[in-house]
Amino acid sequence: MGLLGDIIGPIAGLIDKIIPDPKARDAAKLELLKLQGGQEMEALKTQMSAIVAEANSADPWTSRARPSFLYVMYALLLWAIPMGLIAAVQPDTAQAIAHGMNAYLAGIPEPLYALFGTGYLGYTAARQWGKVKGVEK
Repeated sequence: MGLLGDIIGPIAGLIDKIIPDPKARDAAKLELLKLQGGQEMEALKTQMSAIVAEANSADPWTSRARPSFLYVMYALLLWAIPMGLIAAVQPDTAQAIAHGMNAYLAGIPEPLYALFGTGYLGYTAARQWGKVKGVEK
């Protein structure tokens, strides 16, 4: 139940910061307390423990898989800088590259984008939890 208490506290703190209306804030906290005893909270607890176990794994691939995937996404985003330079010198070439990248990205299945979002959020949540617990710096 330690992990459960560790999750409820920060979420309640976020509710205080996000919801300015006191009545809506109290209603959200009440829903959170209802959720605490429900199956959803148990599922969240299981997911968080799996993420933390993967992050703390001694196997380099397991512990670095999420960050590596994020680095690939960062590289794709940072590619905009050289594309801007190419566009300044050869606009037709930059347009052809952009068209090809758009066609490629449109071909990636939607579930893979959802996996990226889930992995990103899970990784950041696990890192934050590790920092709060004093396991990571």
